[in-house]
Order: sequence, then C-alpha cells, then structure tokens
Amino acid sequence: MLSERDYSDLGSTYMYHYETSAMVRALVEKVFAHMDDHARLTSHMSESSWMTGGGSMQLELDAARDQKIGSWIRLSGKILGVTLAVEEIVTERTRPHRKVWETTGVPRLLVIGRYRMGFEIAPREAGSHVTVFIDYALPEGVLTRWLGYFLGGYYARWCTQRMVADAVRHFASNNGYEAKKRFRWMRNRGNL
Repeated sequence: MLSERDYSDLGSTYMYHYETSAMVRALVEKVFAHMDDHARLTSHMSESSWMTGGGSMQLELDAARDQKIGSWIRLSGKILGVTLAVEEIVTERTRPHRKVWETTGVPRLLVIGRYRMGFEIAPREAGSHVTVFIDYALPEGVLTRWLGYFLGGYYARWCTQRMVADAVRHFASNNGYEAKKRFRWMRNRGNL
C-alpha cells in the first residue's frame, strides 16, 4: 500500500513538503541498512530517464560513505544539456529508524532549490512502514523558479516514489528468492 501527502507553505525555510509511504516486508534493521546506502537510494538519478531529460547525475561520497552525521554527498551531471550540481550533508542518523540530509550552499538544480530530505522506518507486524520525505524551496533563478513552481511537485513525487518503490521491490524480490531457496532445500531433503 502506497500513500502520499503533499503540504505547502509549512512556515519554515522550505515552502513545500512531499512524502511517500509504503509497507516493506522486512525487519526495520534490514530496511535501514538497504536505504542507508546513498548510491542505492539515489540510483534513479544515475539512470537516464524521461524525468532526468535523458541525462544522469554522478554521485560522490566522503570516506564515511554518508553513514554518519556530518558526512557529505555530491551529485553532479547534465540534464537537458544543463550542468547541475548539489552538495548535501547528513544532519540526522538514528539507526535503524531515521536519516536526514540537507543541501549546503545554493544548489544548481532546475525545478527545486534548497531541500531537506530523509526517510523514517517504523516497525509493523507485517514488516516495516517506510516514509521518504522532501521539504524544499523553489530555485532562486527567475526561469528555474518558474519551472519549479510548475514542475517541483512532480519531481518531489517522482523522487520519493522511486526511493520507496526501490525498497519495496528489493525486499519483495529478496523474500521471494529466499522462500524459493528454502522450498528447494526442503524438497531436496525430502521434507516436502
């Protein structure tokens, strides 16, 4: 089950908020370990797609690989022929429940400006409830601000949906694989 919320004008430095949530059939610790890898979490940005205008972004991490407070993350690349870049820093990391990172400086992006992004994971009987959120401002340039006004919400939805869907898909396929492996092992031992 996928749920989404969109809030605007939160009264903070970020005017817009978007989040996507879903149930993941895995323990909180396993889900956190999967999502705590920024290369995996942002893989949708390194793939060429219509949302990236056929371009892609490259990821650069510090020695801590974004897995401690203060770690930095850089994304850079070209989208629609425009050079983009953003630097982020991990501001919260409460294993295995919550991680937050935030832009530093002024990002060079097309449809969103400064942002705070993160995920929260809560235990549930059937696994884990995962929420990925983004709080963002519009870009500062005149043209990009206009683009952000019309397209920022679409981008925020796409980004949070992709991160949540990746976690759901990862554990759905792994659980299926493990179940099939156990079934074959039991069948081969004559237990089935």
